[in-house]
Amino acid sequence: MASDHPVFETAATSPHAYVTLVTNADYVLGATALLRSLRLSGTQADLVVLYTPGVDPGDLEALREFSPRLGQCDRLPTSNAFNERHERGRLHKAAPFTKGGKPVFHTPLDNFVKLRLWQLEEYESMVFIDADALVLKNCDKLFAYPEFCAAPNVYEALGDFHRMNSGVFTARPNADTYVDMVKKLDAPEAFWRRTDQTFLESYFPDWHGLPVFYNMLQYVWFNLPDLWDWNQIHILHYQYEKPWQTGHARSDLLRPLIDLWQAFHDGRNVGGMLASLPWPPAQK
Repeated sequence: MASDHPVFETAATSPHAYVTLVTNADYVLGATALLRSLRLSGTQADLVVLYTPGVDPGDLEALREFSPRLGQCDRLPTSNAFNERHERGRLHKAAPFTKGGKPVFHTPLDNFVKLRLWQLEEYESMVFIDADALVLKNCDKLFAYPEFCAAPNVYEALGDFHRMNSGVFTARPNADTYVDMVKKLDAPEAFWRRTDQTFLESYFPDWHGLPVFYNMLQYVWFNLPDLWDWNQIHILHYQYEKPWQTGHARSDLLRPLIDLWQAFHDGRNVGGMLASLPWPPAQK
């Protein structure tokens, strides 16, 4: 496509939007469950799905029942040298994932497409949510939060509270901000170890911390069970292994969370699942 701006089929209907990003058929599966969870939360905000050329338009048909705004967009216009430094093999060799498994469809360069949120000036404020997440409680109050808010990247130890996770964040669209971001992103020899997450943490060094319950990472279930509280969790984020993957090493350990995601994906007995959620094994 010729445009360096997301191209939408429909116009905005709200000053606020929840935005997600899909880059292949697997993340369309994730977005199906995410969009259903957002609709069930009662929000009146727009639901926006940005998608890259790696997505077959036919796969997007599964999302249309949730009436999202679908926006086609390219990867960012970064240099060849930048792209080479952040190619999957080179990036993962320089900054390997040692805590959990990333699926084979994970392509690091796609992560930077999140920055296109700042191009969507038809909105006053937005909340970005990764497609591998579920909204369990209404989060509309986040639209009034300042830029830039994100939850800490907590899933293994309390020391993780000093780092942020970019799976959920608040943004105020501004085209000038977008241009400045791309310039700083592709600075000579720039290397963003955890792609968009590392960049956003650098670009917004005074980021505002959201409670962990607005981006509860699934590994908290077995690593920090005392932190888990279904009564407060607003957004559940399936980092590392995805709930639609079968037979991975932690399938049995995460079975209750996988079953919950499956209920949202299929649209069956969601209310019953939410009413009878088990607690982590180590909790009473």
